[in-house]
Amino acid sequence: MKHFSRSLFVGVALCALTLAAPALRAATPADQLVIGTSLAQVLSLDPQQATEAKANEIMSNLYDRLVASTPDGKIVPQLAESWQVDDKGITFKLRDATFASGNPVTSKDVAYSLGRLLKLDQAAAANLKRVGYTKDNIDQLVKAVDDKTVRIDLSGEVTSELLLYRLAMVVASVVDSVEVQKHVANDDYGNAWLRTHSAGSGPFTLNRWTPNELVILDANKDYVSGAPKMRRVIVRHVPESQVERLMLERGDIDIASALTASDLATFDNKKGFEIQRVPTGGFYVLSMNAGNKYLSNPKVREAIAYGIDYKGIEKTIMGPYGRARTVPVPENFEYAIPSPDWHLDVAKAKELLAEAGFKDGFTVNLKTIAQTPRIDLATAIQASLAQIGIKVDIQQGNGSDIIAAHRARNFDLLIPQTGSYMPNVLGAMEQFASNPDNSLEANNAGNFVWRSAWDIPELTALTAKASLERDPKRRGELYVEMQKMFVDQKPAVLPMFERFEPIVLNDKVHGYVGHPNQTTRLEAVTKAETD
Repeated sequence: MKHFSRSLFVGVALCALTLAAPALRAATPADQLVIGTSLAQVLSLDPQQATEAKANEIMSNLYDRLVASTPDGKIVPQLAESWQVDDKGITFKLRDATFASGNPVTSKDVAYSLGRLLKLDQAAAANLKRVGYTKDNIDQLVKAVDDKTVRIDLSGEVTSELLLYRLAMVVASVVDSVEVQKHVANDDYGNAWLRTHSAGSGPFTLNRWTPNELVILDANKDYVSGAPKMRRVIVRHVPESQVERLMLERGDIDIASALTASDLATFDNKKGFEIQRVPTGGFYVLSMNAGNKYLSNPKVREAIAYGIDYKGIEKTIMGPYGRARTVPVPENFEYAIPSPDWHLDVAKAKELLAEAGFKDGFTVNLKTIAQTPRIDLATAIQASLAQIGIKVDIQQGNGSDIIAAHRARNFDLLIPQTGSYMPNVLGAMEQFASNPDNSLEANNAGNFVWRSAWDIPELTALTAKASLERDPKRRGELYVEMQKMFVDQKPAVLPMFERFEPIVLNDKVHGYVGHPNQTTRLEAVTKAETD
């Protein structure tokens, strides 16, 4: 059955669901929340390793951080009861909390967790490494003063305000150091174990994770803020949009977050359902490998920027998932500049290719995760670039394959997605504008720009300067300068569409508010009585 038709498979699945469907809508258990989504990118549930969006959503419910950010971008306490900022760092006072194991949460756990993040030195560490925290200095910069007091000194490359936003990221989750150290093997900091287990103080614990199938979270009855309302959360891998739509309509799932634009549209103004369109502050990106002989040329990259039908793709494919935007800062952020005049202009794109010495075009591959909406986006880019003489061969893969290829610079073109860790220009743009060491030897796979081998020393220096600027007016001026420089350098990481996360909920679900950073917490979610 090697050549079994994908469309036939979908048809069989839909038929099976239809035949099995009762006349009335079913209902999930009243004390369980069931979410349908794509788990293709969930490769690990170790908070100091995993960075993918769906993994973050799961881990944000297994672990607490010192601080968290609200959906509207405010920093609020989580494990930290309070904190004091001075010109050299931040001192945190911890609340009385326990891990799911029963061990108390102490400042030693905080120091261990941040040290573990930097010493594992994987992609998750990039956001702290970018501002001067390293595996060599982290033990000097983070100190357990006493059991309930932890001190984090500034590295000299970041302000306290921006450090707090970094500490609100899932990668800064506090793990149970006593429990994790029981499972260390071959100096791996417990990574092999923690990839598939949880050791947090969050509102849920990990019951089970079967890759590309299922994640089950159980309520932590001893959670410091009180037991979650739901006894269990089940996250189901439903990669086929039509199947997910039917499951939501039937009541087999409570929430759907991997629907195509056309399936989403069926829920517009539909009784019994609610649609949330969550802004992520991030983008769908066309990453170009500047190590490629064609893509290393700025004129070729500019030709590609003029070779994409952004508005057409937005209308026919992206829909609720994205709006055309070619600067890596959401258009409603303060100090955001207008998008450059990049639009589908076949004649201009061909002219630029000829100036670059490739008037007859060339062939490249485009790698993408087989996930909505990226598959259709890849096909549209293929058709669009064909008009200017660039032949694109699409290679679909699962999350582990495509992410590994991206981190290893093993691609020509690739479609990743980004987010924003804070609601301002730097939070959205920093990953597009900083690459301190572009050498292959640096092996900095956690750096988004490094993966594209795009060497940008001037823009990197400007980004570092903005990270340290304390005066809001001057910082705003630097933000504008960063965006203009990015455009002028004909980026190898081309933002195409500002990214939104559309979610459809059964209206019996209450208290679910999608978080822009995809760190939606579920402990307060409830479900109304079944009709």
